[in-house]
This record gives sequence, C-alpha cells and structure tokens, in this order.
Amino acid sequence: MSWRCTGIRWTGGRPAMGWYGPSGEERTSPLAYGVPLVFTVRGERRCVGVRRAGKRTPCPTARTVPGRTGSAQCPECARLDRSFSVAADTNAADPRTYRVYLAWFGPGMVKVGITAEERGGARLLEQGAVTWAWLGRGPLMAARRTEELLRAALGVPDRIAYARKRAVRAHLPQEPERAREVAELHARAAALPGWPESLERVACEITDHAGVFWPDGPPAPARVVTELVPGGTVAGLLAGAAGPDLHFADGLVVDTRLLAGWELGAASAGAVTDVPLAEITAALPPAEQDGLF
Repeated sequence: MSWRCTGIRWTGGRPAMGWYGPSGEERTSPLAYGVPLVFTVRGERRCVGVRRAGKRTPCPTARTVPGRTGSAQCPECARLDRSFSVAADTNAADPRTYRVYLAWFGPGMVKVGITAEERGGARLLEQGAVTWAWLGRGPLMAARRTEELLRAALGVPDRIAYARKRAVRAHLPQEPERAREVAELHARAAALPGWPESLERVACEITDHAGVFWPDGPPAPARVVTELVPGGTVAGLLAGAAGPDLHFADGLVVDTRLLAGWELGAASAGAVTDVPLAEITAALPPAEQDGLF
C-alpha cells in the first residue's frame, strides 16, 4: 500500500496536505500559495481508518469508499470513530478545558461551537472561519450548555454547510464590518442570563483569518470539484485555502475531504483538470437582515 491523502491539516496556522502510510504512520507536506498544484488520482479510494489521540489506526479491511462522499471512512470505522467522540456526545467525561467560540463566515452567517482549549484556534482554521472570537472557557458540559443557550436564545446555529460558506466568499465585506458583526453578537451573548457558573466569561478579542486564507484577497469561486475518479487530474495555481477548501486562481475549488483515501501522484506535463465539476452560484449578502439573519 502506498501513502494516501488525508486532506488538509492546519499546522502552526498554515495549511499542509496530510498523508498516511501502510501502518498508519503519518506525515504532512506544506502547501504554498502562488505556485502550481497538479496531481493525478490513482487506484481506488480506501477507508482512512480511525484517528484518535494523535494516532491513526488503519481500516482492517481497507474497504473502498465512494468518491463523492465527504467522509473517507467505511461504516464500521465511522461507527468506531463516533463511539468515543466529543462531537458525537459520546465522550461526556472528557476532563479537558473547553472554549466556546463565535465563528463568522459571511454576512449574517455566524455559528457557535466548542473546541478543546489546548487546540487554540486550529478548529476555526479547519472550519474556514473568516472572523471569530472566544466567548468563554470551562468544563466540557458547561461549554455544551452555553452552546445550547446561544442556539436557543439567539438563533445561532452550530453548523453551517461548506457550500454556503463558499458561495459568499466572493462578496465578503471589509474586515471592520466583519469584526463589528462578531463583536455585536458577542455582546448580546454575554448579556444573556443562564450562563453556567462554571464557565468563565472571555472578553471579546476579534481574530481575522482572511490574510491567512487568501493573502491576495478573497477569491471569486466559480466551480467546485464534485468527485475524484481514477485517472482524473486536478491542475491549477493555488491561490489560497480556507477550512478544507483549496482555492485556485482560475476560480476552481477543491474540497480536500474528497481527496482523503486516495493515492495521488504526479501528472503529465501540460495536464488540465478533468474531474467532475459543478458551478458555484455566488450568494449575495441580504439587503436586509431579520434579526440576526
């Protein structure tokens, strides 16, 4: 078995491509903006197994998985992965300190979430949050209750589809406006009654990722890869990365979750993108917002 892709890994605040080997060993290769990125898909897409506590356990049967799905796990590995997971609420006894955050992806598009404090802002990079701020810190269950409080009282969701995030990137307002929206929601959240006593409030400090994601400014995404196929090629000039998405200078977007489980190799000279694509319809900001949205 050769090395297979695991998608983007945000390491030290920068994007890198992740890889795993035959025995579950892992490595990364940094991604550089402004240079060509060209690769061809080889063989079949295989389950990436389960990664827990910083170690990957390969799928015992190396099962094939569909090319169009965002998850590169077979049903058995997916069940095992979720059997002891904070995200799936199957690890409520996690003793670590957690942080509650507000993440902004576009006008009126804000979500609330939690992440282990030891991870810092890595979770916000992984989600493609353009602007964000911490709300509080404390035990896991207190962080969960605060997340639910904000969802119920302010109508802030805990999930936003990546398709929606991509669609607004061509029309992002300037940084001060992004910061204002997050700061206003932070103030509303902080004023709510019913916060758990064990959750420490955190003052509003805005972080903006636009310069990390797109050094030359937000892109105008036009097409997105919908599936990788054996022998298919992706080629272009890498202009940025946000969350799991690679942005190319010609408007192409590659969701690297679709790369996970594939063996990727060098393409021939003069190769062009020839995998299935779909048009991205740019979403314009709403003229008026009703309440939060």
